[in-house]
Amino acid sequence: MDIMEMLEKARDAATVRRAFGEPITCDGVTVIPAARVGGGGGGGSGHAEGEQSGEGSGGGFGVGATPTGVFVIRDGDVRWHPAIDYNRIILGGQVVAVVALLTVRAIVRRRARRS
Repeated sequence: MDIMEMLEKARDAATVRRAFGEPITCDGVTVIPAARVGGGGGGGSGHAEGEQSGEGSGGGFGVGATPTGVFVIRDGDVRWHPAIDYNRIILGGQVVAVVALLTVRAIVRRRARRS
């Protein structure tokens, strides 16, 4: 695959269809899923000098999507319902707990030294 083919595939991968899914309609209610889309790419080239001359090339591209929520359309009224990432909430709570424990430990140690 050459670089132009890779760029073409990257352009096709990063479309609005990745961020907004196909609308789903049931009983007069339309739901449009939404996601945060991010991507990145890289390339390479090579040419060795000296006795063994070789050539090379390379490249890559990646796209990731994280659900953010849905738009719900009912009777002409549009509402946003965010997706809740429980893993992120739990991780944040653990970080706060560790910081609190370290702070309490430091306070207890200072008071013990003063006594």
